[in-house]
Amino acid sequence: MSRTTAGSVPSPAADPGLRFPLATVGQVRRELARQLSTIPRARWWFLLAVALLGLGSYATVLVPQLMGQIVDLVTGDGAVQAMWRIGAELVVASVAGAAMSAVGFYLVSRLSERVIANLRQDMVGTALGLPTHQVEDAGTGDLVSRSTDDVAELSAAVTETLPTLSTSLFSIAATVVALSALDWHFIVIPIVVVPVYYLAARMYLARAPKRYAAERAAMAERARRVLEAIRGRATVRAYSMENRMHTEIENASWSVVRLGITARTTMLVLNSWMLGIEFLMLTMTLGVGYYLVSTGALTVGAVTGAVLMIIRLSGPINTLMRVLDVIQSGYASLARIVGVVADPPVPVPDCGADAPVGRVELRDVSFSYGSGWAVRNVDLTINPGETIAIVGASGAGKTTVAALLAGLRVPDAGEVLVDGYPVSRLSDSERIARIATVSQEVHVFSGTLRQDLTLAKPDATDSEMHSALDRVHAHSWFDRLPSGLDTVVGSRGLQLEPVAAQQLALARILLLDPAIVVMDEATAEAGSAGAGALEDAADEVTQGRSALVVAHRLDQASQADSILVMDGGKIVERGTHDQLVARGGIYHRLWSAWTVGRRELDADPV
Repeated sequence: MSRTTAGSVPSPAADPGLRFPLATVGQVRRELARQLSTIPRARWWFLLAVALLGLGSYATVLVPQLMGQIVDLVTGDGAVQAMWRIGAELVVASVAGAAMSAVGFYLVSRLSERVIANLRQDMVGTALGLPTHQVEDAGTGDLVSRSTDDVAELSAAVTETLPTLSTSLFSIAATVVALSALDWHFIVIPIVVVPVYYLAARMYLARAPKRYAAERAAMAERARRVLEAIRGRATVRAYSMENRMHTEIENASWSVVRLGITARTTMLVLNSWMLGIEFLMLTMTLGVGYYLVSTGALTVGAVTGAVLMIIRLSGPINTLMRVLDVIQSGYASLARIVGVVADPPVPVPDCGADAPVGRVELRDVSFSYGSGWAVRNVDLTINPGETIAIVGASGAGKTTVAALLAGLRVPDAGEVLVDGYPVSRLSDSERIARIATVSQEVHVFSGTLRQDLTLAKPDATDSEMHSALDRVHAHSWFDRLPSGLDTVVGSRGLQLEPVAAQQLALARILLLDPAIVVMDEATAEAGSAGAGALEDAADEVTQGRSALVVAHRLDQASQADSILVMDGGKIVERGTHDQLVARGGIYHRLWSAWTVGRRELDADPV
């Protein structure tokens, strides 16, 4: 089974307004609190980490004070015993400060990494539970970017900034307290300097968040362009769109570069401010120190210790200001991640639908991707056990009708009813029992063939899986597998050929046994060699159940109970194969061109 082909319909993700939202500050705070509440004893571990970081910072602040005492001993010809005592205290303070800071940082890092891991898991789980049309509207590129680029950016930001951020904050607080206890005059320095730092930080924060958010959005757009080119590679080659796609990817990549440079330029301006503030702080420190020594308020050693503390204080402050760059980038990623999980989908409850019957009705259905109608005023009925084929030129609206029936899209007008119930009101279990979709793009999951098949029916027996594979004529390649059902397939194992992968998808349909199957050009990429086998397999799948077949091959459409011809988003002809051929309309012209092409192909000796 697979989703509807992404490249078959216009991509709505180009509209930024359809992307997943950014979380507000309140949403981020609540989500972090919720994540912490899921970790056993997280509050106590956090309080212990804060205590250790605070004590560690205080111990490091004692170092310059003790060095000042050494200066007093030297100038006053102090006793040797006092020198040894101060030296021992220096060693103890340094070792204790480093040890407590390291343990505190370890505890904070452990908590933060667990929160990031839980956020990643919740985001992926939320995305998997979202309605498919919502993911399609937002763009898979945006979702992939949030689950990869943003998670990596957040993890890197925590790893890079947590040590310096925690150390800087506690060092600043401990230094200010120590200076206050030494002499109140030193308080003048932070009183003058802090507002200047605040002004610089405010100017930075006024510009940086938007610029980093723009950079993250540009990265999402780049991911979307790349995914679009890879997934639609067949269409790109068929229409010779390689140069156009290369240009679009190049433009998206350069947009990331330009926005990244703009964001980093903001940090360069902040660095210029910090150099000026550091000069001001050192000048004031020397002036206050000279005044206190000259008035006899403090000794030279005490002032030396204070000056050393101020010099050490400039380091944590500058470090704190510099990591604002990484903090803003990390917060932008955090807001994008929480934007997905902040409003998780509410499971649709069972609506009480009876046992699956397989009746489908589209009543005056219209749908638009935002620029013109993709389908307009479509009426369609599929009775239980009936097969309806849809044909038409590319862009006629065939795939959109299939997506609407499968519940992958929600109509802008009209109703899509399955067994008398709107498809959007069916719960997951009710919908799975009724509808399954297979398209020309299928995914073979990494793992054993048995695991791949039991995705459709977890309790399937070996005989049931063998029967399903045999019914879709997969024995030609299955019999050659080295370990049968236990053969590893997918990206980490045996790479199945396109026809084999499609047969595997059809076998899943048989195991799932839905009342309705939607086949969106499921045999389009079979080629002449595999067309017969896949068409026979498709006939087996549709046997005894309702089916909507978006037909790429007209000989497949000709076997349907009824055929719909679409053009410009509307159904322009309907009837059996013989009726439509006799009518001499669009279908007659398509069939004539098809049969001529088939005769020429059959006559080609190559």
